[in-house]
Amino acid sequence: MSAAKPLESAEDISDIAFGFMGSKALFSALHADIFSIISEKTLSPSDISKKCKLDTERVTTLLTALTSLGLVRREGEGFTNSPAAEAFLVKGQKYDFGDYLRFQIDRQMYPFMTQLNEALEGSLEEDQVASYEEWFSDADEAKLYSQSQHSGSLGPGRGLAKLVDLSNTKTLLDVGGGTGAFSISLCKAYDELKSTILDFPNVAKVGREYIAAEGLDNRISYQPGNALDDPWPPSADAVLMSYLFSGVPGTSIPGLVRKAMDTLTPGGVFMVHDFMVDDSREGPKLAALWQLQHTAFNPEAKSITSDYVAGLMEAAGFDGITVKEMIPGMTTLVFGRKPA
Repeated sequence: MSAAKPLESAEDISDIAFGFMGSKALFSALHADIFSIISEKTLSPSDISKKCKLDTERVTTLLTALTSLGLVRREGEGFTNSPAAEAFLVKGQKYDFGDYLRFQIDRQMYPFMTQLNEALEGSLEEDQVASYEEWFSDADEAKLYSQSQHSGSLGPGRGLAKLVDLSNTKTLLDVGGGTGAFSISLCKAYDELKSTILDFPNVAKVGREYIAAEGLDNRISYQPGNALDDPWPPSADAVLMSYLFSGVPGTSIPGLVRKAMDTLTPGGVFMVHDFMVDDSREGPKLAALWQLQHTAFNPEAKSITSDYVAGLMEAAGFDGITVKEMIPGMTTLVFGRKPA
């Protein structure tokens, strides 16, 4: 991947410094349902105002900002969605991930960035640093995070099913599998596959509803617990860890890789999907920024590369290690097999 272009002007720096304003413009538009309101149509600010119940002048200001960002287009006296907004931010669209941005990113992750300075300095108060286990002990927080994460993981789950051959796999252990988006996608792709999800009790309560709605409750089950402390199922033909490495202390990662090796049956596949930067540490930008965000919440988090993950797998005894891009510019998949 090519290196990021060095900045050359004050305007370039301002674009980064004011980036948070663009983020909030997007989040506010999602909360007001702007993209769904103007889906496949062109409406004036006054018409949009009536549908979203916001003041016309404020809607005009918001639409102007969204137009400057390229999220919507001006057509005559009205506004309509950009192709990307129409595909990914309209409720009900196949690849809609607006709820992921609206709830998890805006309401939960974004506020943590206000404590990034203290996290980097190591001066956070004890009650400002929390594990996911502590955070998800609150049923409401667990539900909000899990529901929004679900909508953002279904697409990558379908992508994973195409990248890794699981046709001979009967049992999957989805470690930290959340509401089961990846397990659902994989079970739909492979009719003989059954999955066990290891995740916190409050997350399991939400996930069971999604799984039942898909008619997969006879093939996907939960083992509630903490992947770092509680027992795992004794064996599995495949082990998946998606977004797990970025959410745990960096010192825990090698042990998770070794535990996957111990759990897998001979010939089993181990898959790690997460935010990973290039070994040169020049990008990709989105992966690097996500890693920085996790530091604001978990100062012990580690900025990982695909080479680092592949090296841990090799040291644990995995072979046939393969690296694939998953979400372009953001996440990477590393997978290998336990020798037969």
